[in-house]
Formats: sequence, structure tokens, C-alpha cells
Amino acid sequence: MHVSRRGGRRLSRRAFLGRSLAAGGAAAAPWIIPSSALGLGGAVAPSERIVLGGIGVGNRGRYVLSSMLAEKDVQFVANCDVQRSRREAVKRMVDEHYGTTDCVLYRDMFELLARPDIDAVLIATGDHWHAPASLLAARAGKDVYSEKPCGMTIGEIQALADGIRRLGRVYQAGTQRRSLANFQYAAGLALGGKLGRLHTLHASVYVPRMSFDWLPAEPEPPKEECDWDRWLGPSPWRPYNSRYVSGGWRGHHDFEAGGNFLDWGAHTVDLCQWANGSDATMPVEYEPTPTALVARYANGVKLVCDYLPDAFGNRAPQYRTSTGTCPVRYEGSEGWVETGDNGELVLSDSLQRTLGRAFARPGTSAAGHGRNFFDCVRSRAQPVCNPDVMRRSHIACLAAALAWQLGRPMKLDPAKEEFVGDDEANRMRARVVREPWSLHL
Repeated sequence: MHVSRRGGRRLSRRAFLGRSLAAGGAAAAPWIIPSSALGLGGAVAPSERIVLGGIGVGNRGRYVLSSMLAEKDVQFVANCDVQRSRREAVKRMVDEHYGTTDCVLYRDMFELLARPDIDAVLIATGDHWHAPASLLAARAGKDVYSEKPCGMTIGEIQALADGIRRLGRVYQAGTQRRSLANFQYAAGLALGGKLGRLHTLHASVYVPRMSFDWLPAEPEPPKEECDWDRWLGPSPWRPYNSRYVSGGWRGHHDFEAGGNFLDWGAHTVDLCQWANGSDATMPVEYEPTPTALVARYANGVKLVCDYLPDAFGNRAPQYRTSTGTCPVRYEGSEGWVETGDNGELVLSDSLQRTLGRAFARPGTSAAGHGRNFFDCVRSRAQPVCNPDVMRRSHIACLAAALAWQLGRPMKLDPAKEEFVGDDEANRMRARVVREPWSLHL
């Protein structure tokens, strides 16, 4: 799979062995070569595998990685993390899977990115590192699978999407529900006209939150245990607290994108964009209400970002039933459909008799999404959640978050990606980035 810096394909292991044997002739000593090394018996020859590395692979990242390890044409070889405990947890997982001790660990991602043998990276850091790490990886010649949210601000999303396109890398946003059967089927009903004329889309974003507080200062650990300065990266400096690095960064404005709108909306708004055939655009109006952020597309379709009571209750008046986390609902003149992470598909009475069905695979699975990414690494085609798809859905979520934060209706020009007549909102499309990381955005 490896390509040299000069653009020529490296000599494969199979070709190398063949030439060596031919050169030795009958006088050569007999070689015993495992069939797996030649790609026999259903195995993929090492020279044909996609070599994968990881950056910041924590709890969610290990879940995604578990499905990637199952791919026979993928070899995970190295992981980087600023926290020693997380580095070592990934090594244990990977080495146990392969039955080796070969997974290499790094504290500095630049060392991992400098490896010419690595084709692609899985980025699963906290939100504030997703965009800079993705761009650094792309500039190092790696293809990128990045967990969502993929950037912190509209400006970061623009820089990320433009940079990936300019560099010609394959990029998959980790919004894996586009690769799952129940969500695909529901979107197909909307796109195929089975619901009649679409008029309302519901995307759950749960209860928006945002904190500007600092946790109490604690003594900084040794850099080998946790490199706090590198963990902060592009975010403003603040004193160390162990809760941040163990997942307590969520809810803090400096570390979480969009006041919760992107944490869930990156999935649900993205699915509504898809169902409305709006991957090339986004809503043009955003209005906060006490129970939802209501947006409208230029075609008149209404997008309701519902504030559900909690992430696992999933019961609100606008939803007929509980379908698991990340529920979406599409309503048209001939009926409606609702689905979520439990795989169930719920339909209006007008459609239930002819279209009702359920899907067993849970909506949280990343297996198909990873497979789509690896197929595109090989073919150089665009994945289902490529930079353009990610760009529009993420900017829609960030625009909704700004309307909620500022507490007023706003209009957005989807072509210019600017707010109309709102200088304050336009200034908030970007944040100050701590040096030297502004150079990577």
C-alpha cells in the first residue's frame, strides 16, 4: 500500500521475494514463507495493507479502533497520546488483538506523523485538537478519519475543509450514522418522496450548555505522565486539573465546540441535511426558542433542533416514541418517519402498513463507516462524510449555537458562510488560537 515520496510504488514484499528466489536459482537455500505473507488463505499480504496510526485514542476512539482492527487489510502500528495511561491502554488493546508486542507509542504526534510507512490516522482527541491535528496529518501526507466535532468554530471548519481539499487527502468525519441501515432507510424515504412534500425535520441536540469557569488548579504531573501544555494545544492557557484530562473538559467553552450543539447535532443535523437533499447548502435562518432552535432552509423546510431533557431519556412531546440516542424525525405531507440509535424505525399510520421495518444493528456502530473510509483510501474516491458534507452540517450547527448563545434570530448567507447584517456574530465565527498552533489552521 505504501507509496514513495517520489510517487512510485514501492517494491512489494511478494515481488521482492520472487526476485530474490529467481536470482538465487537452484543453489539458493529453500525458504519457508508463511502463506499469510503472500496473501494466501484469505489473508492480506502485509505489503497490501493500509497502515494506520492513532492520535489521542481514548474511550470513544478505542471503540472506533476495535472495528478498524477487525479489517483484514488494515494494520494498526502506532499510537500517540499526551497521557501515558491512554497510550498504554491502546497498546494493550492492539498487541492483544495481533498477538504481538509491536504497537509503538509516542507522546509527540510529530514523531508519529514523520513515519513514511503510515498511510492514515485515526484522530480521537478532545474537540479542540481535531482540526489542527487533522491538518497536520494531511500536510504529512496522511489520510484522516477524525472523530466529531471536527472543529471548534466556523473558521476552523472552513480552514480544515479547504486544507484537506488543497492537499488532496481522503478525509472521513466520524459521523457514522450515515453508514447505518436504519438512518439510510429513513433518509431514503424522505429523498425518494415517500413522505410527500417535506416540511419539518427534527434533530435532537439535547439541552445546550456552556461554561466559562475554570476548575481549581492542581499540581501539574510530570510531562511523561501528561503533557499539559500539549494537551491544551490551541486552547487558551489555564491551570491543570485532572478532571479535564479524564473527560471533564466537556461543557467548557474553551474545549467543547458549539455549546453541545455540535456534540449531538454533528450527527442529527447532518442526518437532516441529508434527508433534505441539502449537502451543498445549509439553513438560512436561525431562531432560538425556550425548547428548540428553529432554522429554515431557502426551500421553506423547517429544521427544529430539539432540546431533549437528557441524553438517554429520549422522550419529548415532538417524538412519538423512544428510539434511542440521536433520534431524528422527518415529516412530510404524506407521513413521517422517526429513527434513532436502537435501530428501530417508527412510521406514521399512513406508512406503517407498507413500509414498517426494524434494523438490528445499533446506530452507534462505526464498522461500516470505517470500511467506507478504507475503501476510499484505496480508490481515492470521496467518503460519505467527506469535507464538503462535514463543512455544511458543522457550520449549520455552529450557526445554531451562536443564535442560541446570543439569544436572537440570525440570518446566514450559505454561499459566503457569513451572517447577514450581524457584525458581532461574524466576529464570533473564529476564536483566538494559542501560539504556535495558529500556524496549523
